[in-house]
Amino acid sequence: MNKTRTDTMDSSGFVLLADYVPHIVQEIRYFSDYNFVGKRIDGYEEPCAIITEEAAVALKAVSEELFTQGYCLKIFDAYRPACAVRSFVLWGSDTDDSMKNYFYPGFEKNELFSKGFISEKSGHSRGSTVDLTLLDMKSGKELDMGCSFDFFGDTSHIDYKGITEEQSKNRMILRNAMLRHGFMPLDNEWWHFTLKDEPYPDTYFEFPVSSAYLKR
Repeated sequence: MNKTRTDTMDSSGFVLLADYVPHIVQEIRYFSDYNFVGKRIDGYEEPCAIITEEAAVALKAVSEELFTQGYCLKIFDAYRPACAVRSFVLWGSDTDDSMKNYFYPGFEKNELFSKGFISEKSGHSRGSTVDLTLLDMKSGKELDMGCSFDFFGDTSHIDYKGITEEQSKNRMILRNAMLRHGFMPLDNEWWHFTLKDEPYPDTYFEFPVSSAYLKR
């Protein structure tokens, strides 16, 4: 059910994902300096995944299904403050290209915006979008998805034909489980999913990524 929220600093209705999905692994990239910007992003005060309660409940179901198959979820990002997205836009106008070889080797920085890889608003700021992959619990390693999270290029597209059969199969394991539990994929990012019935479809929140903030 859609909810009206006018105060973008109001974090009620948001939860720590780890409280709902105890087996998840968290590598919150925008808290670190290993991301396409090359430094910690504004608004990330703690390396934790925050998300709406509705999305957390749905991800719990995804996790339980995949756990029986020997996989656990690894989260790169969930709720993303709107100020973080604005910092991406500011980065687009500076001269720093230090992470180009890792994340956008095939493009100039300004093309990332014109080609839609980065937008001035993100569904993550509405609180029900998640970026994730799968870990094999026997090996402790990520499944090979053909390219890494936040790689800007055709290789990231879910239907890219230049990857192996195993890599394609791994993408489908994740995608199909997410679809079964109410998430919609983004075709040009195999890691990106949004809860279909997200509770705040029109609100872009500003409060920081911080477990302490949720306790206020």
